[in-house]
Amino acid sequence: MGTLSPALGPNLEPAQKRMTLTTNYLSFTEGENDFAQQYLPELYEQEVERYGNRTIAGFLRMVGAEMPMTSDQVVWSEQNRLHVAYETCEVIDDTTIRVNIDPDFTVGPPVGAVGSKECAIKVNNTLVVYGNGTTGAGIGKSMKVLVTAAPTNYQGGSAGVPRTCDVTVAPYTASGLTTSAGPEAGEFDGSGSSGGLNSAVAVFVYGSEWVKGSNTDALASIEPDFTQYSNSPIIIRDKFEINGSDTAQIGWVEVATEDGTSGYLWYLKSESETRLRFEDYMEMAMVEGELAATNSAVAGIALNNANYTGNKGTQGLFAAIQERGHEFQNFAGTGGGNAALEDFDTILAQLDFEGAIEENMLFCNRSLALAIDNMLANVNGSAQSANNGASYGLFENDASMALNFGFDGFRRGSYDFYKTDWKYLNDASTRGLAKDIEGVLVPAGTSTVYDQMLGTNIRRPFLHVRYRASEADDRRLKSWVTGSVGGAYTSSLDAMEVHFLSERCLVTQAANNFMLFTT
Repeated sequence: MGTLSPALGPNLEPAQKRMTLTTNYLSFTEGENDFAQQYLPELYEQEVERYGNRTIAGFLRMVGAEMPMTSDQVVWSEQNRLHVAYETCEVIDDTTIRVNIDPDFTVGPPVGAVGSKECAIKVNNTLVVYGNGTTGAGIGKSMKVLVTAAPTNYQGGSAGVPRTCDVTVAPYTASGLTTSAGPEAGEFDGSGSSGGLNSAVAVFVYGSEWVKGSNTDALASIEPDFTQYSNSPIIIRDKFEINGSDTAQIGWVEVATEDGTSGYLWYLKSESETRLRFEDYMEMAMVEGELAATNSAVAGIALNNANYTGNKGTQGLFAAIQERGHEFQNFAGTGGGNAALEDFDTILAQLDFEGAIEENMLFCNRSLALAIDNMLANVNGSAQSANNGASYGLFENDASMALNFGFDGFRRGSYDFYKTDWKYLNDASTRGLAKDIEGVLVPAGTSTVYDQMLGTNIRRPFLHVRYRASEADDRRLKSWVTGSVGGAYTSSLDAMEVHFLSERCLVTQAANNFMLFTT
């Protein structure tokens, strides 16, 4: 394997200074190579942009939106699944299935509150029973049954104790759930395990069957339920300061920065870069933010205000996906080809499971981007290949694209993906330094909600920023000058202080459709 020299990411220490110093530029009177004063050196008057555009903001502008809020907390509700299904159940005997209805184990719509939670399966429902255990003859097999009585024998529901109930069923097959009756004998007999006859199964409702002349007077209804999530804004601040004398210093080198600031006054560059760095921090905090755990050192920080208990943090994108979304480790081993295609198909299966949002965006670091490019090149390299299931959907498989590995979009199955490099993951002074996160998949979807400030229903991206604002103060990005220099006359301080402040948080809705790629 080759060696890169120098190593990636040298000179990570910030180089910003408030004024022109001898350490910034060539000295005519100091050092080993002294210059006689009568000789004029060749001096380039412009800075060399050796790191290119150093700012990394822009991710949230592409995928989200910014909207005001007036509270210390933003709360939103997300729908639960429509259909009734329970993932962790067990066969007790020939006609009984014990259903675990604890919220941590159900994938269906919960009914009732924790501790008094009721089963959503009803009498005369028809169920599919599927063997999802690790022992017994029923692994990978399914059976259709009719529910003959309402769930009974409710147990548990306290802290640490799963809430369960027993459902009485009648199989449509000649055999029971466990007893012998021809070739279907004992499908869900887990007698080979320490649990005796108990066999792990999953169940879901696919309909119902009633006799003629029946009524549903005693039949309980299922109330719709939802899950609530919340996040809180944090205050981000920074400041640039320069004394009055140094504002008049004129340098030899013309400075320039990413926002177009240029000239020979060094403090103009310093103030501009402070602003640009702060704008990057506003985005980075939304991506990296972490909620302070109870009893954590951060949560316990006491400030001067006796009523203030400490910092609370905020949940950023990465933390939201790790808690409520999906994480994919070592995609194709950072390689490509068939391994990458197999991994990608695993991702498609998960997307099918979660909601099948057809358009998704991939924000990648260099290794992940190349792995996907290699995958696409391998699959589409032979246009008539039997396994050619991926295509440049956005480019209609134009032949010239087969030679261009910088794909912008492609289709696999019924999904369209838009891929781009994310500078934040590559930059040696941000996530490119850590290298533990390779990319993120963001669904291109929206949700319809009622906006209290606008008084109407609006569509918001799943990923968006909320900032504090009211008629009295807009805290999306505040900037103000204090002191007695630069046009400000707020105090006797012989300096100019430029202040920056923002109060904001990130809302990550439907995080189950997001995916984080990690090493």
